[in-house]
Amino acid sequence: MLAAAVAAAAALTATLVTTSANAATFPVSPAQFDQMFPSRIAFYSYDGLLDAMQKFPAFTGSGNDTAQKQEAAAFLANINHESGGLVYVEEINQDNWPHYCDAAQPYGCPAGQSAYHGRGPIQLSWNFNYKAAGDALGIDLLNNPDQVKNDSSTAWQTGLWYWMTQTGPGSMTPHDAIVNGAGFGETIRSINGSLECNGGNPAQVQSRVDAYQRFTQILGVEPGGNLSC
Repeated sequence: MLAAAVAAAAALTATLVTTSANAATFPVSPAQFDQMFPSRIAFYSYDGLLDAMQKFPAFTGSGNDTAQKQEAAAFLANINHESGGLVYVEEINQDNWPHYCDAAQPYGCPAGQSAYHGRGPIQLSWNFNYKAAGDALGIDLLNNPDQVKNDSSTAWQTGLWYWMTQTGPGSMTPHDAIVNGAGFGETIRSINGSLECNGGNPAQVQSRVDAYQRFTQILGVEPGGNLSC
């Protein structure tokens, strides 16, 4: 029993140290997070985001202080748009839900035709994205996509997975767009550029830009150039 207690204490200490390290490297305080998302639901917790960051240490951990704050603001601005201010966990328009099954994939859609609709802060969609995200994170999201809406850390992990590793319709990951100075507009292109950029939906683009400028102001950092796409 003593050995088990010591092991449990050590595990708790390691978790606290890791969480503290994430808090130290994430340039957004809990108070600033609440200021950015005054209507957010409890599911999208600050601690859930810090926990998810354990798998992506380069997130807000690359470049100088300006780049780190710009990346935090850019990520949070995009998820603000995608989730209605961290209010929605699932895609609102249920009529779209059956449209995200690419039956041409060899693994198909084992959870059902309508199971791969948008979930989480960046609205993870399509069976192939659930498969790829799950493989990368070590979670079987292809067969259990609802884990994204049921577990806060998993939801945040899928958002960070896309941000850090996927180019989408763009030419670089959103992370690289900020760290390499391509600008906020390139993060939009990588997330939803095929529908919004190049005049596709300027109102949606402006919504993201407005949030980014508001968040950079809260963090006390210049937004940089190339804000639109």
